[in-house]
Amino acid sequence: MIQNKTFGSRLFTVINTVLLILMGLLCLLPVLHVFALSLSSSNAVSAGSVLFWPVQFTLSSYEFAMKDPQFLRSFGISILRVLAGVLVNVVMTVITAYPLSRNGKRLHGRNLYVGYFFLTMLIGGGMIPTYLVVARTGLLDSLWALIIPGALPVYYMIIMMNFMRGIPPELEESAMIDGAGPIQILFRVWLPVLKPSVATVTLFCIVGHWNDWFGGLLYMNKTSNYPLQTYLQSLLTNFDALLKQNSLNYVELIKRMNARTGRAAQVFLAAIPLLAIYPFLQKYFTKGLTLGSVKG
Repeated sequence: MIQNKTFGSRLFTVINTVLLILMGLLCLLPVLHVFALSLSSSNAVSAGSVLFWPVQFTLSSYEFAMKDPQFLRSFGISILRVLAGVLVNVVMTVITAYPLSRNGKRLHGRNLYVGYFFLTMLIGGGMIPTYLVVARTGLLDSLWALIIPGALPVYYMIIMMNFMRGIPPELEESAMIDGAGPIQILFRVWLPVLKPSVATVTLFCIVGHWNDWFGGLLYMNKTSNYPLQTYLQSLLTNFDALLKQNSLNYVELIKRMNARTGRAAQVFLAAIPLLAIYPFLQKYFTKGLTLGSVKG
């Protein structure tokens, strides 16, 4: 590969590298600050002496978080929501995108169906009508209230449809010659080829379900049914009350931690599952983003 060694090219490389480093620091430093707060004492945080390194190291905030029964319950609810919600999302996305990826000769009215789904991205039903539907179907205060309203993510379905349109039609034709039906072709031919795209959609759905807090606030009437992000959002206003409620020795506890350190610890604990999952899907993620850009 021949590289341009001109002054302008070198200057562009230097500026681009510096900008990328600055953008990386802008993403990393807030996380380090939150982590440092969670490991610092109450006095150090109140004095504003904590930046990116813990001051007066203590694990009191994490001990308090792990002993908070509602935090553990909400954590479990979020885990169940991600497992069930991602499964529903991926299945609905694949079985909807599969027929829509065919041409108009094989699926009559295909363009009409695609236009209908695209319209739903622009014009939603609205928050109040959606709430009324969930309430009338008896799903309030249940896990399915967080899953069914978004069972088919149309945006991800369109991404998957573009992935499928990029697969050479010869693969399907060869399977049909061997006597395979549509279901066999989907599971035995297409899905193995679509691993990167399925991993990409799965990662998007995991992040969406895990980070959503408004659904729990809208559909859950009881705090005990809150998913983790909704519970963490509620702590922004009443963490001091939680400290008094769950601690037998409030005065002693407040010397070692306060509302800021407690919230920082719980926010960091909430981010650990996503940080643990991403490395396993990262190798598929970049490839999956580019598969749909080339059409056969």
